[in-house]
Amino acid sequence: MTTPAEPPAAPLAMAQPTSLLFVCLGNICRSPAAEGVFLHLIALQGLEDAFRVDSAGTGDWHVGRPADERMRSAAAQRGIALPSRARQITSRDLSHFDHVLTMDRQNLTAVRGLAGPGASAQITPITRYCSHHSIEEVPDPYYGGEEGFDRVLDLLEDACGGLLEALMAERAGG
Repeated sequence: MTTPAEPPAAPLAMAQPTSLLFVCLGNICRSPAAEGVFLHLIALQGLEDAFRVDSAGTGDWHVGRPADERMRSAAAQRGIALPSRARQITSRDLSHFDHVLTMDRQNLTAVRGLAGPGASAQITPITRYCSHHSIEEVPDPYYGGEEGFDRVLDLLEDACGGLLEALMAERAGG
């Protein structure tokens, strides 16, 4: 009696989607922009099925609202849509997402404070993935001028590009 051969490894697209949650303070500027940039990057490569992407804020002030109009406008000029509605992060998110990416130290501290015994998400500052910018935090553009929104998008395009490379290597087993 012969034993059946092992089935071939599942192709990358057939693997369980990697889930990402981008987090900022109010979920109307930086985190929806990061979500939009990442969605844009994976769409360009046809990788939509390989990832599940969302965003949230540590605060609840803007729950249900779309991204800030200034951020949506700046993103649209780059061909990036920001479809999400603001929501507040919950402790449950930390067991439902593989990666939680924060925009600044305050967000990082708040998210780590939510992490209980069931939390399995890797909680990381998004700027860790920047390759062209040397910066520790993505600045909040909310109270600044229009140029702040473009600066944030520049940083997020860099960080999300590096993040996608790292996650693709992780998904490939390397």
